[in-house]
Amino acid sequence: MRVLVAGVFDLLHPGHLYFLRRAKEMGKELIVIIARDEIVLKEKGRHPVIPEKQRREMVEGLKPVDRAILGDKEDFLRPVEEINPDLIVLGPNQEVNEDELLKKLRERGMKSKIVRINEKYECELNSSSKIISRVLELFGRD
Repeated sequence: MRVLVAGVFDLLHPGHLYFLRRAKEMGKELIVIIARDEIVLKEKGRHPVIPEKQRREMVEGLKPVDRAILGDKEDFLRPVEEINPDLIVLGPNQEVNEDELLKKLRERGMKSKIVRINEKYECELNSSSKIISRVLELFGRD
C-alpha cells in the first residue's frame, strides 16, 4: 500500500517524526510532498525558515520516509495524480476539508482513501512556530 502525506516540514521536530511514523505504519511505502516556498508564503504569510530543497532532503533522510518530492507550484493535485496513492494521511494541524479533497480526487479519477491522524505528539517544542518563538526568546531580535 502506497501512503502519501504532504506538508511544509519547516523546522523538523518530534511532532513531524511522530506523524511520519504513524503514516508509515499504515502502508508499505511512504511518500512525502514538501510544500514549495512560494506556496508556504501564500498560505502562511511568511517564508519558511528552511528552503524547500533542504526541507525535501531532510525529510527524505528520515527513517520512515521512502521518498520526498517537492510539490507543484500551480496544481497541488498534480503530484498526487502522478503518485496515485492508496491512502492520503492528514495531520492534526492540516486545514484540509476531507470531503472537498475526496471530491477533487474522484473528479480526477483517483480512488485514494483519506485518513486523519488527530493525535499530536506532546512535547514542549512540537511545532515550528513554537521553535521560532523559543529562538526569539533566547536570542532576541537584532
